[in-house]
Amino acid sequence: MNCPLETREGAEILVDFCGGDLNPAAAASLERHLEMCDACRRFLQEQQAVLEALDSWTAGPVSQDFDQRLYERIGQRPSWRGTLAEWLRPLTVYHGVPAAAAACLLITAGVMIERPAQIPAKPETVVNVQAEQVEAALDTMDTLSEFNRKARLEGSESKL
Repeated sequence: MNCPLETREGAEILVDFCGGDLNPAAAASLERHLEMCDACRRFLQEQQAVLEALDSWTAGPVSQDFDQRLYERIGQRPSWRGTLAEWLRPLTVYHGVPAAAAACLLITAGVMIERPAQIPAKPETVVNVQAEQVEAALDTMDTLSEFNRKARLEGSESKL
């Protein structure tokens, strides 16, 4: 038999053996393996210690207003701080992420202080516009729009 600890489901087999849930043929094969394998024996001893500790544990008494307090707590809306902390909790698992974020922030601030943004120059405005120029441009636009209208009318008459 291959060592159960070296396979994916090996730990499950050992836990089942410890709980007495393994079929007799597999249990006999595992017992033969346990005679030779110190790692599996140690795993079983530790698993049995955990099971014994769980069996010996007794829950404390429940207070009279437990249900009421529980439902009140469930009904409360979480604070914005709690929600923010919940969103940021995965980032704090990796200790380097906050340090890297702080370093990036400091570098960005340093670059912005060293090289401030350039203010774009105001576009030149035409202040000195003569009335004759405006009048000539408006006359030209009127002429072009009338020419365009006549061209459309002639095009529609030729199609008929």
